[in-house]
Amino acid sequence: MEAQNRHILHLDLDSFFVSVACLLNPLLKGKPVAVGEESNRSVISSCSYEARRYGVRSAMPVYLAKRLCPQLIVVSHGRGQYGKFSGMVAQIIAHEAPVFEQASIDEFYLDLTGLDRFFGCYQWAGQLRQRIIKETGLPISFGLAANKMVAKVATGEAKPNGQLYVQPGTEKQFLAPLTIDKIPMAGDVTCRKLRSMGMETVKQLQNCPIEHLQRWLGSKHGELLWQRAQGIDHSPVRPDEEDAKSVSKEHTFETDVQDNTLLQKTIVRMTEKLAYNLRRNNLKCGCVAIKLRLPDFETLTRQTTIAATCFDKPLTQTALQIFDQLRQTYPQPVRLIGVRLSSLTQTAAQQLNLFEPTNKLTQLYAAVDRVKTKYGADKIIKAQGL
Repeated sequence: MEAQNRHILHLDLDSFFVSVACLLNPLLKGKPVAVGEESNRSVISSCSYEARRYGVRSAMPVYLAKRLCPQLIVVSHGRGQYGKFSGMVAQIIAHEAPVFEQASIDEFYLDLTGLDRFFGCYQWAGQLRQRIIKETGLPISFGLAANKMVAKVATGEAKPNGQLYVQPGTEKQFLAPLTIDKIPMAGDVTCRKLRSMGMETVKQLQNCPIEHLQRWLGSKHGELLWQRAQGIDHSPVRPDEEDAKSVSKEHTFETDVQDNTLLQKTIVRMTEKLAYNLRRNNLKCGCVAIKLRLPDFETLTRQTTIAATCFDKPLTQTALQIFDQLRQTYPQPVRLIGVRLSSLTQTAAQQLNLFEPTNKLTQLYAAVDRVKTKYGADKIIKAQGL
């Protein structure tokens, strides 16, 4: 199906965590509010638009946010409430939408292709948005376009609490005046490289020969970025897409850590816990990623694919290999470290539970997991993680 025949809707709950906090405590409405923890090492998860006027942003250290906005109100995470409100929105969408994908706790993609034969897609999307606002009390924005990437960018331009339709065939024109950081896959490192070459707008990317981007950014990354700048994205909306699922853990250190041994032990502990969660849910992982955040808040991620597994050893080995590769290039102290397991696939429960005499590894993990389930995941830890 040609892209111009598709109608993809992207819905994003505005400042979701803060919006939930304001619903639970109406006295916070209209005030500069941020969700985080009262700690010098904590970072802002979400902030209100009132706080943004002072320069406060997500992922900013709390101490810096308070320096910019002394009257900032910092509220702690209410994790159970976030899931509750996200579930309410998902239920409304599921009741109305033909096909949808939940990309995150506050973000949804809907494929409305074909709906225009019976209803106007933009009108239908507007009615859905108003229903969500009315039934949940949460502000939500949307972008409607011919593909997922342009729809997501359109949502960003529609915020706060707005809606925007990018007419089919106008994707390139819509993107051209925007800054390069508006392209979803253009991270901080990529944007710095491009700006050092004099590129500030998407139009400049559109006019750049693809061969140049491939030489600067790598063949695959350069080609994909060029396609995104042209408004090209053929990725479908996948309601049951296993590759979109992931599990992750992160740890922010009280002080920046230079010691690679301590960092490696932290990776081992986090990976072990994630692997345990995989086995509990009868899942296997096909991709491992490591995330490092440096003292200047530069964030680095690397990932690699592996043969699907749910066992600690191969996952830990892979995570440590990625970490070692990163540290060869970035030996600076580390503020935050994270592990993410993705490309998850369901595995039959009996594969982890049939204790055949020759399957000693499966028996070992099953025995360890029984202890963890009964006494807690932290009761058995590999010596490598101590």
